Amino acid sequence: MLELTKETFEDEVLKSQGTVLVDYYSDGCVGCQELAPFIHGMEEKYGSKIKFTSLNILKARRLAIGQRILGIPVIAIYRGGEKAEELVKEDATEKNIEAMVAKYL
Repeated sequence: MLELTKETFEDEVLKSQGTVLVDYYSDGCVGCQELAPFIHGMEEKYGSKIKFTSLNILKARRLAIGQRILGIPVIAIYRGGEKAEELVKEDATEKNIEAMVAKYL
């Protein structure tokens, strides 16, 4: 999984012509830590069709706010540089993430 920074986010996500999943997280987020192994498993399964990335919002606060990330975990799908869909907090379940990813394969 590609670890994004505020310096690489624009090139890897906003300028990408493909489909990109961004896992917005922070080190102290228990829900984020619980989802991480599942997201990595999704990358192994679908990584040839979707670019899987993650962004630690504590290291890129302004960027996260600019993307309207106000709570975590957030799993977002970008297509052609635009946010197409996102799952926030309690909606970011394994079942919902799997269904969201399936829509963009």
